[in-house]
Amino acid sequence: MSSPASVPHTRILLGLVLGAAAGCGVNALVGEGLVPAGAVEKMVKYVTKPVGDVFLNLLFFPIIPLVFASLVLGVTRLGGSADVGRTGAKTLAYFLVTTACAAAIGLTLVNLIEPGRHARDQKDGLMAQFGAEAQGRLDTAKKKEFGVQTFVDVVPANPLKALVEKDMLAIICAAILVGFAITRLDPATARPLVDVLEGTNRVAEVVIRWAMALAPYAVFCLIFSTTALFGYKLLVALGAFVLTVLGGLAIHQFVLLPVLVRTLGGMSPLEFFRKAQGTILTAFSTSSSSATLPVAIRCAEDELGVPKEVSNFVLPLSASMNHNGTALFEAVTVLFLCQVFGVNLALDQQLVVLVLCILTATGMAGVPGGSLPLIGLILVQFDVPAGAIAVVLGVDRILDMCRTAVNVTADLTTAVFVARGRVARESVRGPAPPAPVGRHSGTSDPAPHS
Repeated sequence: MSSPASVPHTRILLGLVLGAAAGCGVNALVGEGLVPAGAVEKMVKYVTKPVGDVFLNLLFFPIIPLVFASLVLGVTRLGGSADVGRTGAKTLAYFLVTTACAAAIGLTLVNLIEPGRHARDQKDGLMAQFGAEAQGRLDTAKKKEFGVQTFVDVVPANPLKALVEKDMLAIICAAILVGFAITRLDPATARPLVDVLEGTNRVAEVVIRWAMALAPYAVFCLIFSTTALFGYKLLVALGAFVLTVLGGLAIHQFVLLPVLVRTLGGMSPLEFFRKAQGTILTAFSTSSSSATLPVAIRCAEDELGVPKEVSNFVLPLSASMNHNGTALFEAVTVLFLCQVFGVNLALDQQLVVLVLCILTATGMAGVPGGSLPLIGLILVQFDVPAGAIAVVLGVDRILDMCRTAVNVTADLTTAVFVARGRVARESVRGPAPPAPVGRHSGTSDPAPHS
């Protein structure tokens, strides 16, 4: 079966460039009065935005069953609690270290550049333009507050409810529990369950392949919808903020992660980026770690040489919990908005911001714009109105694309790192036999994808 990422990368990139150029061109014509603003708004509302939304919905359609099935299969293939525990500990430790580094990079840059000083004049206008949308996002976020109950709900009382509500942490917990339970079953009983899960993955791949066939056209529509309405003027008004975020993301993407790929993953950074470029471009285009997950799994297995059991376990966890770019963006945005509103944070308060950014970036849904309501909830801790996120709302789409690319790159580096450790252990103790599905030996590993 062909890969979900079989659409040429150049076609997606061409759609991205043409969409941005067309959108900025139309926005300029509106500014000159040559094109009615109402006509552009209707075109975005009834044509380009719906096309982009259908594409994203088609990508999201198989994500929940794919995450569940991949994690269950990953646990069963790892075979036993010792291997799962070792792999899980290494994965989570890598998440924590890289996310903390990303947030620290963001805090350092925003303190050095102080972009908030340059946007105080635009504060009132931006709040008026985007305040209503910002409040809507905050109202949605308040329905699910972060606290002790968040950790209690990780173990779902009703797994079907968790699936319907897309509660990723609860889905992950349920999948790991089911995976452990399958390893304790008799092989004859476990085999039909494993076959169903394997079939679920293959069906998801077919749907993703259909979605990716639409990618060049949908990407054109997605970026056109943003640039046609806002053009480049917002980028100019918030230029210092945008450059600070992009600078931090670039340092993390092209300095820190390559160092980790070389030292911990044992792979050439140039080789890594060459093989991962299609997945990174898909992440950039969709602004969603979750939507990119099927492409990332295929890239890890076929291009980066990551064993199937590692990719099926590590990458669904990464898509749901490892958001390096998001943590960096949150750190920069919180301090930027504090600067805009004249609130100076001491070092100890910035350390609190660092911790909060790590916590909120871990476990948030990998969907476009999912971090903004969390930023609003952090702001209120420092007497800045949560609605201040309206100041950055107009440029969020562009920055969301960039930080998602960093998120997915970090996901792939995690898989490479964990895979290297597993290969090293097997080289010491000899090739490991296929992990049994149930308690007794004699049941081989499920057949690989065609």
